[in-house]
Amino acid sequence: MRLTILGCYSATPRTFTNPTSQVLEIQNHLFLIDCGEGTQVQLRKYKVKFSRINHIFISHLHGDHFFGLPGLISTFRLLGREKELHIYGPKGIKEAITLFLKLGDSWTNYPLIFHELESKESELILEDSKVSVRTIPLEHRVYTNGFLFNEKEAPRTLDAEAAHRYGVDRSQFNNIKKGFDAMDKNGKLIPNKKLTHDPPKPKSYAFCSDTVYNETVVPLVQEVDALYHESTFLESEAHLCDRTKHSTAKQSAQIAKLAHVKKLILGHYSTRYKSIDFFKEEAQGVFSNVELADDGKVFDL
Repeated sequence: MRLTILGCYSATPRTFTNPTSQVLEIQNHLFLIDCGEGTQVQLRKYKVKFSRINHIFISHLHGDHFFGLPGLISTFRLLGREKELHIYGPKGIKEAITLFLKLGDSWTNYPLIFHELESKESELILEDSKVSVRTIPLEHRVYTNGFLFNEKEAPRTLDAEAAHRYGVDRSQFNNIKKGFDAMDKNGKLIPNKKLTHDPPKPKSYAFCSDTVYNETVVPLVQEVDALYHESTFLESEAHLCDRTKHSTAKQSAQIAKLAHVKKLILGHYSTRYKSIDFFKEEAQGVFSNVELADDGKVFDL
């Protein structure tokens, strides 16, 4: 599981920082999470293959989280995309995007499938053999969700040395890879688990976009491998949180501590501060394992 930060600053884009967007890779799946202005330029800059993105998750309909989406959809069309593209986001996202396409007479030549969200309870929105994705209801000025990605357990892999040790012929290797038991040269049945390696423990990642401090998310992100949580302000501006429905770095760390997550990744910094290092310092006063997101930074989970 690999997370690439394309942008992680709040409000307006600058020449050296970008609004929220990130790419999560899970077992060769590429998921785009939020799509602030400039996302497709960042995708090119960090050499992310457009064609591998089939699912886009939009947390809410504030510009710094989805204004890059119409342009990206249009670029897919210009590049000759044929595969369907799934977009998950708040109710109204279909109307917003199709209006752009209608006024520009630039309908896609590939299937564009919208999954509009309006539930205030966590719900399963995507599941296949490799991953499941659930919403994390958040509290912001407009309807907002975070997203929880849970990796499915990978298949067991052949342990050729063990097979040789048990006297299992190579002709049975394909069946062992498929999960079957095998016979040794004396006709004794050898359990598959003795002939294969344990798969890596499945990983989990939670993305909590714009939200005021809200402990109701704690059960949903319990013990995840990594939690990305917005930290717009430092404690010196904590008085702004209730009005803007944002969080401080310290509040984000409190959520991480209550949920016993393994790693906290901070982001969505207000651009009023001279250094993002201040965010890490404040958060580490509550929770020790804190990382700072930054444009172009990659996290191997």
